[in-house]
Amino acid sequence: MASDEELIAAVARGEAPALSDLYRRYERPLHRFLSRYTGGRDVEDLQQETWLRVVRAAPRFTPGRRFSTWLFQIALNLARDWHARRPPEPADPATAERLPGSDAPFSATEARMDARRLLAALPEAQRSAVILRYYHDLPEEEVAEILGCPRGTVKSRLHHAMARLLALAREER
Repeated sequence: MASDEELIAAVARGEAPALSDLYRRYERPLHRFLSRYTGGRDVEDLQQETWLRVVRAAPRFTPGRRFSTWLFQIALNLARDWHARRPPEPADPATAERLPGSDAPFSATEARMDARRLLAALPEAQRSAVILRYYHDLPEEEVAEILGCPRGTVKSRLHHAMARLLALAREER
């Protein structure tokens, strides 16, 4: 089986089957990343644009780099641009107040919506670090490379993000 880096080199040469292989390998992880980053909005459009940019930039892929890191950098840049120009969000039941006196535990769906809302409350730099590190289980070194910052900065962002999430969760009790 060819490595990701061998496949992107084949894509650069115009070999369509190589792109199909890469797409199959990264379709779900990329979709999950974009979905978490955007709260599930415009994911398919962003995913398609990410792959278009991969194809266009394939001849410029630097040998010796990890393809996955490069792919997530492209997706993150697109998601950041989307976030800066996104339309207003529709009404979200997760932001609706619970009925007074209701002590019923959250369902799994409610918990996911609450986690999504809390994650959206983080500053962009912290949100990106949390999604890449904890949702995609990438090592801090790779997160640092994707975000274009030192590993210490990633650690700091993660620390501050966890403190902020804890504070937000406590405020809601």
